[in-house]
Amino acid sequence: MKALFSLGSEVPLARAMHEHRAWLVPLAIVLVINAVLLVAVVLPLSRSVAGNEQRAVAAQTALAAAERDLKAAEAQRDGKAQATTDLDVFYREVLPKDVSDARRLTHVKLAQMASTHDVVYERGSTSAERIKESTLERLHVSMSLAGAYEDIRAFLHALETASDFAVIDNIVLTDDAVDSGSLSLTLEVSTYYPAGPDAP
Repeated sequence: MKALFSLGSEVPLARAMHEHRAWLVPLAIVLVINAVLLVAVVLPLSRSVAGNEQRAVAAQTALAAAERDLKAAEAQRDGKAQATTDLDVFYREVLPKDVSDARRLTHVKLAQMASTHDVVYERGSTSAERIKESTLERLHVSMSLAGAYEDIRAFLHALETASDFAVIDNIVLTDDAVDSGSLSLTLEVSTYYPAGPDAP
């Protein structure tokens, strides 16, 4: 090592270290302390921070999934509540209230509707049945009618678009052998109503 203020002369390393030990010893101690802190504190903390960041990302992913599940559950709950409300309205306001109300619909109202459209009500039969695993009963009506094609067509259209709940199960249209201008209509209609308390 060269001396600081001399040209061409070399200073031995041991001598330079001995002369500058007042600076070198504290510097060496600081370097050792830095190395110990790096190994003992900084590296474990950096690993801990990396682990915490991974856990934070996983937690955010889990939170987003939980929020999606919550929204889906709320939508399902709201949909079920709306369906329950709609079903309740259907039972209270659309379906006949009992068997006598159902008979009024299938006999009186259908006969009046037929008469309004110049369709002649000839005869009919009725049967009631309980629907398995349901709180409803079914009233099935089979009726024979006669009339001109346009009148029968208008009657069927009025029946399909009426606000009363009646389901057309079957239609059979044939030529009337007696009157060539008239057609015979066999119509099967069903309606449903809440079963009574004594229903099986």
